[in-house]
Amino acid sequence: MKGYPQSWNLDVIYEGGSGSSAFAQELKGIEVDIAQLDAALSPEAGKDSFELERCTELLQSVLLRLRQSESFVSCLLAQNVKDSAASALNDRVKTLAARFLGVLTRFDNTLREIGEEAWTKLLGQEKLSGVAFNLAERRELAKRKMAPELEALAGDLAVDGYHGWSDYYNVIVARAKFTDIGKNGEKKILSAGQMQNRLSDGDRSVRQAAFAEWEREWSEQAELCAETLNRISGFRLKLYEKRGWESVLQETLQMNRMSEATLHAMWSAIGESKHVLVRYLERKAKLLGVEKLDWHDVEAPIGSATRTIPYDDAAAFIVEQFRTFSPELADFSEMAFKDAWIEAEDRAGKRPGGFCTAFPKSGQTRIFMTYSGTASNISTLAHELGHAYHQHVMNDLPALSQEYAMNVAETASTFAELIVSDCAMKAAVDPDEKLGLLEDKIQRSVAFFMNIHARFLFENRFYDRRREGLVSIEELNALMEAAQREAYCDSLGEVHPHFWASKLHFYLTDVPFYNFPYTFGYLFSAGIYARALKEGADFKERYVSLLRDTGRMSVEQLAKKHLGVNVEEIGFWRDAAALTAVDVEQFLEMTNE
Repeated sequence: MKGYPQSWNLDVIYEGGSGSSAFAQELKGIEVDIAQLDAALSPEAGKDSFELERCTELLQSVLLRLRQSESFVSCLLAQNVKDSAASALNDRVKTLAARFLGVLTRFDNTLREIGEEAWTKLLGQEKLSGVAFNLAERRELAKRKMAPELEALAGDLAVDGYHGWSDYYNVIVARAKFTDIGKNGEKKILSAGQMQNRLSDGDRSVRQAAFAEWEREWSEQAELCAETLNRISGFRLKLYEKRGWESVLQETLQMNRMSEATLHAMWSAIGESKHVLVRYLERKAKLLGVEKLDWHDVEAPIGSATRTIPYDDAAAFIVEQFRTFSPELADFSEMAFKDAWIEAEDRAGKRPGGFCTAFPKSGQTRIFMTYSGTASNISTLAHELGHAYHQHVMNDLPALSQEYAMNVAETASTFAELIVSDCAMKAAVDPDEKLGLLEDKIQRSVAFFMNIHARFLFENRFYDRRREGLVSIEELNALMEAAQREAYCDSLGEVHPHFWASKLHFYLTDVPFYNFPYTFGYLFSAGIYARALKEGADFKERYVSLLRDTGRMSVEQLAKKHLGVNVEEIGFWRDAAALTAVDVEQFLEMTNE
């Protein structure tokens, strides 16, 4: 059979890339409809003429197309960080998004002003009942914000300020150039995406050289990164102050539809369980012949996981494992591979990292990564396909009900990873291969319990320090190093002080604190997976039902309805975190001399 395409097809969405006339027409249509919605909500139109049903329908139409436009531009920028036309389009889309945000603010304020009796009656209408949760959520949030004209002004100023600084990070990444010296002495200039893959190479000398170059280049870019991060955080803190929000976590918690009690319960359970992972890290250091693992050793493969897996083999493997849980998930994933929904080619000019983004108007998704054949790459593929399937099962829902939060989005992706890793473990006969797969699985626990925790600790402390003024490069490095040593329980040798500069997630303005939702998703999915194993084939339908509810429930409601648990209590998280101990004990037994 002919191999799967490794470059995605964006032309079926809007033909012509950053010069697409179809996309230009889409943006014009969005602009017209935003103006129409704006007119319907203007003071001149009068409150008596406000029609919630009609405005909600138009709002959702704009939302679908705007989300699709944002996805298209993000794909253009990711596949070629030097696409200047795409950068211009990105600016236009962000301007439209800001304009839409201003209109949404007035829409939300109109909802806030509706009396309780009239509100209950309105939500009882058939065409609004499907988005009742979302409308009520918007109404309540409006009560905790500034006056609508001030919120609209903040949104407008954010385009060239707040979001502009976020976009500037793409410029920094495009400037970054990494020199790789091959075993034959030949020098090659790599992009950040390509160089990042070198950091988990099976050869320690390659990792050491790659990490030294990684730190060198990010230290070169640190001045620009520090300026960017300071401006993003300064804008955010000033906005929170004007809204009367004391906690820097308030926005991210409401965006993730979870309570602070749930967040604290999760981190408390993780804190209790870290000693298990320390034993794993100590054993791994011994296997690698070092006293303590350095940062670049943590994700280094062990066993046959060091082999390179061709892309087609990885695709077939993932589809096969998915089929053991759900034929629908497997068929969907196979279609994504065949129809070029995935950008996996290992080439220069690409952005680092991986993501899945939705094109809700077209009912499609696209996955971005740089595939080099590692076990970690396969996990990333499975992870992103989990995201894609999540969106797939929600495509027929109203646009507002498709707006699920990041933490539950990470649940679907991590669940997909668990299926693949668990099935591969069971199927493995060769002890060396089994060890490699087991170790790759444990590495994810290290990432979610320790790496993500370090990011969370760093960001909290950074914001505390930022309230006092600009934070220097030296302070940022010190904060990051301290957070890493604490999160890893002082089990590492050399750490990564410039991680704050290299990690895109700190620079995202659409989702603040882009860290703990990953850990939530990992542990929540572990609980769901345990339920799936217990209930067998019958659970796949309940799983889809859970996914479909993610955009119209809080996580506490979701867990209560579909799992019968209270996630504000430590018990659920403690049980989920304990599953890691089983894997570590098996690893220690298999590597015992």
